[in-house]
This record gives sequence, C-alpha cells and structure tokens, in this order.
Amino acid sequence: MGARETSARVDAPCSGAGWRRDSASDARRRIADRIATGFCYVTTALVLLMLTSILYVLLRNGLAGISWRTFTHVTLAPGHGGGLANAIAGSLIQTGLAVLIGAPAGLLAGIYLAEFSATDGRLLGAVRFVSDLLLSAPSILVGLFIYMIIVVPSGHFSGIAGALALAMLVVPVVVRTTEDMLRLVPVAMREAAFALGAPRWRVILFICLRAARDGVATGILLALARVSGETAPLLFTSLGNMNWSVRPDAPMASLPIAIYQYAGSAYPDWTQMAWTGALLITTGILMINIAVRVGLGRNRK
Repeated sequence: MGARETSARVDAPCSGAGWRRDSASDARRRIADRIATGFCYVTTALVLLMLTSILYVLLRNGLAGISWRTFTHVTLAPGHGGGLANAIAGSLIQTGLAVLIGAPAGLLAGIYLAEFSATDGRLLGAVRFVSDLLLSAPSILVGLFIYMIIVVPSGHFSGIAGALALAMLVVPVVVRTTEDMLRLVPVAMREAAFALGAPRWRVILFICLRAARDGVATGILLALARVSGETAPLLFTSLGNMNWSVRPDAPMASLPIAIYQYAGSAYPDWTQMAWTGALLITTGILMINIAVRVGLGRNRK
C-alpha cells in the first residue's frame, strides 16, 4: 500500500512536467504556424501588387494608342501617325508557323516517351535529355543557333528563320505536356484495347490521344503563350521590318521586336506604339492563359 502511494506521489510531478512541456510545444507550433501563414499572406499580396501594378501601367500607357490605325497602318516615320499592322501580322505568321512546325514534332516525341519507354532505354534517355535541355536553354542561344545554320548560309534574315527559332522553343513544352497527359491515361484502357486485338498505333491514336486531347491542346497553348513574347531569338533571325511584309523568305516585323526598337526612342509617338504593342501582347497571352485554365478545368472533370 505504502509503495503504491509513494509511486503515485513520484509520478504526479512527472506527469505535470510533461503536461507543461506539451503545452509549451503546442504554443511554439501555433506561433510558428501563424508566422508561416502571415509570411504566405504577405508574399501573396506582394505578388498580386506587382501584377496589378504592371497591368495598371500597361493600361494607363497603352490604351491611349489603341485606335483603328493601330491595326490597319504600318509603321511610319516619327510624327506621321503610323500603326502596328505589319508587326501584328508578322507575329501571327511567325508564331503560327512555329506551332505548325514544333507542335507535331513535340507531339511525336511525347508519344514516344510515354508509350515506347520500354523499347530502348538509351534512346529514351537521349530524347528526354535533349527535351529537358531545350526547355531550360536561354532563348537567345536558340536564336544564335538558327542564325548560324539558316541566316548565315542564306545571307539574309527571314521570317521562316524566326519561325524555326520559335519552333525549337515550342517543342520541349509540347513534349513534356504530351508525355504527362498520356501517362495519366489509365492502363486498363490500353489493356482493354489490346485484348480486343487493336494494334498499338490504333490504341495510341484512338484511345490514348483521344483521352488526353484536352491536356495535349493545353500544352500547345502553353507553348504558344511562351513564344508569343520572345524577342531574343527574333533579333538574330527575322530582324524586323518597318514595311508590310508577309513573305517568309524576307525580314519580317513582330510585336516583340517593335517594342524593343520603339521603347527607347526619343519620339513620343514611337514610345506610345511600344506601350500599345506591350498591351496587345499581354492581352493575347492573358487570353491564352484563360483558355488554358478552362481546358485544365475540363480535363480534371
């Protein structure tokens, strides 16, 4: 009896000390949680503030230059009220050609990485390495590469050279998204098709790609959004053109090059066109991103 009372008296202070230690630990965790949560709120607010500031400055300075002449007139000499029609058309042509060239190549490479990964491990590793390298490579290096293999041998800048440079930036984005989307297709769908006697190419084309089509289309839109504002590759390939030119074998204007050339100008009307061009590019990329979000939402459903 006495031994049990002694044990209870000895255990009581220990349990009280343990309770105090647990309370102190909980208090420290609550403080750390509040600090981390507050830090997240502050950083989120800073990011939103920066984004809002950029949009505000673009709208304030760019809207003044939006007019019918912006879309119907080419760039003229300072003080003559020109527009950005040649730059808009050049951007549409070059980005369109880039997607037409780069998207099929990226799609085929993504299909190979996702569907034929068990055939040749060395080739698979090489394809993935090159894709990751292109995804992380500075765009100016891509422009220099196309400059050396296309512009220098041909002796002149051209819109097709700019499109090829942009296409090299499209490929890795499409490769990565295509591979990821195809890997999300359930294996049971492939096995069911194989059990019915379907050949591999039919399974890939009519089962896997059909199931992943929204995600693949989203990847192509992401690639389009990436190359829409690229300037460095075009400086070494298409160069720019103040006249109306839709010939792929001639120097071609583009909105990023126009912004680069006019932003540092001493002429107010050219500076205004630079702000207007920046607003047009931002609006286009924003619309593409909205379409991507809608596509991702449909894909999740």
